[in-house]
Amino acid sequence: MKTELLTLEPCLSAPPRERMMSLFLQTASAIERRLDAVLEAVELSGPKYGALTKLAEAGEPLALSELAARLTCVRSNITQLVDRLEADRLVERLPDPADRRSIRAALTDLGRAATFYDCLVEVERVPAEGN
Repeated sequence: MKTELLTLEPCLSAPPRERMMSLFLQTASAIERRLDAVLEAVELSGPKYGALTKLAEAGEPLALSELAARLTCVRSNITQLVDRLEADRLVERLPDPADRRSIRAALTDLGRAATFYDCLVEVERVPAEGN
């Protein structure tokens, strides 16, 4: 990866609040690029990772509406996201024993392996910017 350092020079003449905001945005951008690289290394997108993490945190299958609420997105997006996760064999749809009209998303063994903890291990394998 190409080295991209936080730059103080362009904002030195700006008021302190603007300098701080500029540095904050540069830092957030660097973190996002690193996270994207880590997720790419394990063949995940940000939305897929988010859904897998929420399912892992729940510790049980979630209704698609509940998963949508936890991810703060609309139901139609969850349906498409779960379609992609299911195609990747990371999630499976299960009937809800309490409501025959509802479907729950459950992690598969492969999905469990792709959650947060395995991604943390992958962070060590992806070189930091500048290395």
